[in-house]
Amino acid sequence: MNAPYDDNHNGEWEETILDVGGLAPPEPMVRVLDALDHLGPNQRLCVLIDREPHPLYGILEKNGYAHRTTARADYRYEVRIWEPVRGTLPGQAERPL
Repeated sequence: MNAPYDDNHNGEWEETILDVGGLAPPEPMVRVLDALDHLGPNQRLCVLIDREPHPLYGILEKNGYAHRTTARADYRYEVRIWEPVRGTLPGQAERPL
């Protein structure tokens, strides 16, 4: 979902960090999907993972979540996931340039 990404979200973001590094597939996906079941308005999930989770992107888009992936200096990835503001148009997930 291509949605506006506001790091501050007017100071209202409640972020949960989920570190799934070192886990063998499919455990990271299972844990992320479970965490998304508990994600509410003005909340986002920050997933720390050892590899870029390409299969997750399609699942997120299909279920109406926006996301942004950042490669970190320690060779891990941060995937921030949130529900976009209603009324945005479907499209590719927002990714850094």
